Amino acid sequence: MAEAFGLTVITNSATTAASTSLSGPVRAAFYYPWFPQAWNQQGYNPFTNYHPSLGYYSSANLTTVQRHVAAMQYAHLDAGILSWWGRGDHTDSNSAVAFEAAAGTGFKWTFYYEKESTGNPTVEQISSDLAYLKSKYTGNTTYLKSNGKPVIFVFADDNDRCGMADRWVQAGDSEGFAVVLKVFPGYLNCSSQPAGWHQYAPAMATDSQAGKSFAISPGFYKKGESAPRLTRDLTRWTDNIKSMVASNAAWQLVTTFNEWGEGTSVESAEEWASPSPYGAYIEALHNNIPARTNTSSTT
Repeated sequence: MAEAFGLTVITNSATTAASTSLSGPVRAAFYYPWFPQAWNQQGYNPFTNYHPSLGYYSSANLTTVQRHVAAMQYAHLDAGILSWWGRGDHTDSNSAVAFEAAAGTGFKWTFYYEKESTGNPTVEQISSDLAYLKSKYTGNTTYLKSNGKPVIFVFADDNDRCGMADRWVQAGDSEGFAVVLKVFPGYLNCSSQPAGWHQYAPAMATDSQAGKSFAISPGFYKKGESAPRLTRDLTRWTDNIKSMVASNAAWQLVTTFNEWGEGTSVESAEEWASPSPYGAYIEALHNNIPARTNTSSTT
C-alpha cells in the first residue's frame, strides 16, 4: 500500500492477496444503487430523459453491477461512491451486491452518507451508523481506505456549517473513519477539519476546491424540467477531464456514473452510444485519464 496525497488505495487481484502501491490522486464516480425503485418517481416512469444502454435495470442484479465496475475501470476510475440512505434501505442491500461485483477486480467502493442532507444526526447516531458500516463492509478488501482508515463521503444541506464538521469529525474519530465532507461557506475556517472536502454540484461543469478536490459533470437534465441546467457537450467534457487531471487534486470526482433522474450519468445510453459498450463519455475518460501503473507490491 502507498499514500497518495494522504490517500491510500489498496488493490487486490483475483490471484493474490498482496497489496499494490499506487501513485497519484484517487479518481472516483458517484454511484446510485437505488434501481429499480428510482425509475418510478414524481409521477414519471421511467424517471429519466434518457435510455440507458443496459435498459431500466436493477441494482440488485450482479451481472449488471459487474458491467458497471468494468465500465468504471475502463474509464480509469479507482472507486465508486455508493449513495447510502441507511441500514435496511434498498441502497444498503444493493451495496452488498456492489462489493460482490468488485471482488477480485482491484476496484474499490466507499459510501456517500445521504441522511445528513435531510437533518442533523447526532454524534451518537452517526457513530452508530458508522459502526454498522464498519461491521458489514469495511473489512472487505474492496473498501477504499485513506491512511489505513475506511473512507466515508458525507452529503450536506444548504444550512450546514461548522457544527456539521464538529459532529462528523468527532464521530469519525471515534469509529476510525476518514471523513470527506461536502463543502459549505467558510469550511476552511472551522476548528474541526475532516480528512477531506468535496463539492457535489453537478449542474456545474467543474468545481475546484483548492487542491482538495476537483469535480466534473457531463450535464444536468432532470426529468420534468423544460431544459438542461447544464447542456451535454463532449468537447467541453473532454476539456474538463483534462483540467481535472491537471489539477492534481487529491480527490478527482465524476458526478455521476448513473444518476439518471437528474441526467448526470456518464454510463452508456442510446443518446451517446459508441462502438464499444461503454459510451462516449466513458470513452473520453478512458482516453484522457492516465491508466494506473502498479509500482510495487507488499504483503
